[in-house]
This record gives sequence, structure tokens and C-alpha cells, in this order.
Amino acid sequence: MVSTGQGRGILLLCGLMGLILAEPKSVFGQGDGDRATAQDSPQGMDIATVGKMIQRLQSQVQDLTVEVKNLKEQQESALAESAELRKELEATRSQLVSHFAPAPGATSPTPAQGNTSGVSIENRVAQLEENQQLTSAEVAEQSQTKVESHSKYRLRLSGIALFNAYVDRGSVNNQDFPEIATAPRPLASSGTFGGSLRQSQIGLEAFGPTIAGAHTSADVQFDFAGGFPDAPNGVSFGLMRLRTGIVRFDWENTSVIAGQDSLFIAPLSPTSIATLAIPGFAYSGNLWSWAPQLRVEHRFALSENSSLLLQGGLLDSLTGDFPVSEYYRYPTAGENSGQPAYATRLAWTQAVHGQNIILGAGGYYGRQSLGYGRTVDGWAGTMDLTLPLGNHFEFTGQFYRGRATGGLGGGIGQSVLWNESLLDPATDVYGLDSIGGWAQLKYKATSKLQFNGAFGQDNPFAGQLRQFGSNQTYYYASPLSKNQSVMVNFLYQPKSDIVLSLEYRRLKTYPLDSNANRANIVTLSAGYIF
Repeated sequence: MVSTGQGRGILLLCGLMGLILAEPKSVFGQGDGDRATAQDSPQGMDIATVGKMIQRLQSQVQDLTVEVKNLKEQQESALAESAELRKELEATRSQLVSHFAPAPGATSPTPAQGNTSGVSIENRVAQLEENQQLTSAEVAEQSQTKVESHSKYRLRLSGIALFNAYVDRGSVNNQDFPEIATAPRPLASSGTFGGSLRQSQIGLEAFGPTIAGAHTSADVQFDFAGGFPDAPNGVSFGLMRLRTGIVRFDWENTSVIAGQDSLFIAPLSPTSIATLAIPGFAYSGNLWSWAPQLRVEHRFALSENSSLLLQGGLLDSLTGDFPVSEYYRYPTAGENSGQPAYATRLAWTQAVHGQNIILGAGGYYGRQSLGYGRTVDGWAGTMDLTLPLGNHFEFTGQFYRGRATGGLGGGIGQSVLWNESLLDPATDVYGLDSIGGWAQLKYKATSKLQFNGAFGQDNPFAGQLRQFGSNQTYYYASPLSKNQSVMVNFLYQPKSDIVLSLEYRRLKTYPLDSNANRANIVTLSAGYIF
């Protein structure tokens, strides 16, 4: 049988020969009325032209011969591969037949016995082939969408383009993601409206080689909430800011993580895309910080459905201080102590009907040095709970009790108290005690729609604040004794990469021995996840 490539070659050769034979006058003869002399005749030129065409035809025939030979080899290779695949398929079918075949003397299995699904072996094989094709397609797609880098290892780009439109009623410390309600400012109106994209995020995740049995990877995350440029309409030009960046070494049950990461002693946050730049309920009972750290995690399997996670690490002892310089880094009060902060967490996980109950408890210690030998020992104890309530509801909560926790977002950001100038060696300093937490109830109406309601509160000890009165003005214009947040929202994901949300939040902040400041915020959010 002549292949398609061979047929094309024969047709091309015949066409060329026909073209030569179809033009006899221009190549081989002269007209009857032609009386030109022999030297004026183009016959010599025509013979040369014919020679060149024959040489060209010979070259093309050689090329066609090579092409036909290659096509024949490819065809033979494809036939051999097809035969090999057919043998493998027959072997698979034979294994399936032997696996599902009844034992000697036994009756053929009914759909309720060996073949529980009632599906024939041929259908099973067809399903296996379909799954293999799907896997191959996914592998090909992953290869096409790979982000290029200098490294030979895979690099993944991720993030969210997030637009937030907000309406604030009342005065707040920050318009697009407020945490504290403030007293009305001069010339300020009773409400504001605005829009922002500076909570959008960009992340890069790299997957590296295996070292000493550990899978290596790295991840870095940025957003655009790092301040504003000194330019007209600069409020719309958020500056890029580093959030987190880590390097991981993951063994089967042990992980080592180094870099700047969130607080692992307080791993939860209320569900919200209206406050991505800072975790929801920050300064309302939700401890948070992105601190340089080195930690180790180990997982213990207690049973088939339960496990234990032990985490421990050293952290940069951040205390919430503002940078002294815009360009040079000077030590914070915690770094001045000459030692890191220490943290640990123990979490128990129990799987129930395909959902995980998680109960965790953590501890933190960090020393602060404020000069002249004055030190403050900061500490915090934390608890977190994730509790599924059936298929549609979930309860989450997180609570803490601590001292000098302003660097972790505790005490409404207030950490250390004093009653006179810190430049005076006789001035005493004290760590501010505080307690707080938050709780959330989630309702998963469908896989694409969820509703959330949450309440949080941070409560520094008013007695300690009152002891120092108006002398303590380091953090706010006047000390804050309580901060409360109430939030309700819904999140809708019509597609996995599109998320829409409408959220209402109410802030209630109490200055010491004064009436509360209140603010109401409504935020409409639209995000594209990539």
C-alpha cells in the first residue's frame, strides 16, 4: 500500500514532467516564419535550460526519495509502538480478568459481590485509558504555563488583583482597611467614600531540589500597602511592601522553615477579603506579625484519624516600634535585649467525617530593653480552635492573654508603660497586661457561597493605664482601654479564580475613661485570583 507521503511525491514528479512536455515551442522548436541565423537562435540557450531543469529534477527526486524513506521509517515505528501498546493493553486486561475471575467452583460475581459497581472490565479499562489521557493533558498544560526562571526548577506565580470600594461613617485610623475608630478630626466630614487596589498581592513560589531527603521550596509575598509616594493623587499609588518570604525543607514528618512569616502561635484569622493588607480583627483580639524567624515543625501520627503537631522557633523580637531612620536600621527595644524571642505551639487534629477538628495552644516570650538596665519581660499564651459543625457550619476562634504584646498586635498595639521621660534613669517601665480574642461562625451555603459573622475584642488592663494617666502618650493621643469589632460578610466564587464580597464592619474604640468612638464601614470587593 502506498502511503500518503509516497503518493504526494509521485504526483509532484508527474506534474513536473508534464510541465516540461507541455511547452515544446519554448524549449525544443522554432516557428515556421522564423528566418534567424544559427547564432541568433535561442536553441542553445533552450538546451542549457533543459539541462538545468533535469539537474533540478534529479535533486528533487533525491530529496523525495529521502523523505519517502523517512516517512516509511516513521510509519514502521508507529506500527511497532501501536503493537507494543496493544500488547500492554492485552496484558492489563488479562490481569483484570484474573483479578475479578471467580475462584474454582464459585459462581460468577454479581454486581453486589466482586464487581460492586456493576461496570464491565472493558469499561474499567476504557476509564483507565481516559484517566491516562487526562493526566497527559494536565502535564502538557503545566509544561506550557511554566514560569521561566534562571533555575531549572519550577517557579509558580500567584496572587490576587483585588479592588475594594468602601464607605466609612465615622472617623477611623485608616480609610481602606481600618482597625480603630478615632475621634473626629478637624475639617473632616461625617463619612467618606473611596476605592483602592493596594491590597492586591503578588507571590512567587519556587520548588527546588531534594536535599538530604527533604523537598526544598521557597515562597515570597508582596502587596502594595507600604505607604504612598509624595505625588499628586498619591493615595492611589500604593508602594510595594514585603509581607512574607520563607525557605522550607520538608521531610515526611518534619519541616524546617526560615524567613519572615506570620505568627505560628496564632495561625487563624477571620474570613475577609476587605482586610488582606493586615489580618482581620488586628488590634481587636487577633495577634499578628510578620516576623523573621527560624522554626521547626514535627508531626506525630496518633492514630489513623488523629495527629499531633509540635512547633517551636526563634523569632526576631519585634516590639511595634516605628523605624528611627528611613534608610538605616536601628535595633528595636526587643533586639536591644541581645536575645531572640521564643515561641512554641502544640496542635491536635482529629478527622471526623472528612473534616478536621483542630485544637492548638501556644506560648511566646520576648524580653525588651529600654536602656539604663531597664528590661520588660513580654509573654503571651494563646489558644485556637477550628470546629466543623456538620457539612455547612464551622466555628473558629482564637484567644490570648499576655503582657507587653504590642509588637504582636496585642493591647491595641500598646506594649510598655512609663510615667516620666525615658531619658531619666530613674523612670520605671512596666509591661502592659491585656487579654483578647475573637470568634467566627461560618455558613457554607454551597461550594461557591459562604456567609461569615465574627466578633473580636482587645482589652488592655485599664487599671494600669489609669496609673500612668496622661503621662503615657507614646502610642496614641490618649491611652485606649478597649477595642471591639463586629463583622458580617458573604463571599461568592462563581469561578475558582473570581471572588466577590460585600462586608459590613462596626468598630467601637474606648479611650481611657471616655466615651467610645464608633465607625461603620461597608466594603464591596471584587478579586481575580491567579
